[in-house]
Amino acid sequence: MTDFTSVKNKVAIVTGASDGLGKAIAMCYAENGMKVVVSDIDAEKGHSVVEEIKASGGEASFIKTDVSKEEDVKELIDFAIETYGRLDGIVNNAGISAESRPTHEYSLAEFDKLTSIDLKGVFLGMKFGVEAILKSKASGGFVVNVASLAGLLGNSSMAIYTSAKHGVVGLTKSAALDYAPYNITVNAICPGTIKTSIWRNAPEEVIQQYAKLLSPNGRLGDPKEVAHLALFLASDLARYISGSAITVDAGSSAGKLTPTQWSHPEILD
Repeated sequence: MTDFTSVKNKVAIVTGASDGLGKAIAMCYAENGMKVVVSDIDAEKGHSVVEEIKASGGEASFIKTDVSKEEDVKELIDFAIETYGRLDGIVNNAGISAESRPTHEYSLAEFDKLTSIDLKGVFLGMKFGVEAILKSKASGGFVVNVASLAGLLGNSSMAIYTSAKHGVVGLTKSAALDYAPYNITVNAICPGTIKTSIWRNAPEEVIQQYAKLLSPNGRLGDPKEVAHLALFLASDLARYISGSAITVDAGSSAGKLTPTQWSHPEILD
């Protein structure tokens, strides 16, 4: 098999799917014949994504979810089963960031807020999602956790975000070992700098400057490039890939960029 026909009719949940990477993944899944449960705390934007999917001939449903709340995540899983009869996979994408500052300047409230979504939310999604996949008695299943390069590297002035994303990678690796006997793959995607809505109001020249500084190939990533990896990990083509933290970063994590006249000299002028 050299295509993605194996994903057709699979049922998948995507959290944080009203915008950005989550929306791109949900759209990509639906375009390839998957039945998608769009989950987000923003109901208006979430319903809009579902309507966009349906207008393109796909199949999707929406449920409002706060992934930091156990009851909400249970309701999300129950909704998927009640709507489509089973669950084949879950993409734990919902997350937030925090203002950059030195570690000692963060408050405990900031730490608790971020980790309750970025780390606990992933744990709850895996806990109840995998349980539902097992009960669906399918031939296997998949979990995709959206982490970050911050889950692999240290980052100054980003301690709580970085610690949460490292936790996501740790959860991913441990769960991959737990569920390998059941043919359930568990992987993490670690995106680099992707052009999501956070850049919406930034002038193009500013975006270009950041791209040249942050990305070896001089551009920001497209959300669809992350979605394509999520599609691959949901397919039968990836049945032997589990416990991996896969970067989508144009090589940013491969080593240190040296700003010399040989690379983007216009920045140094």
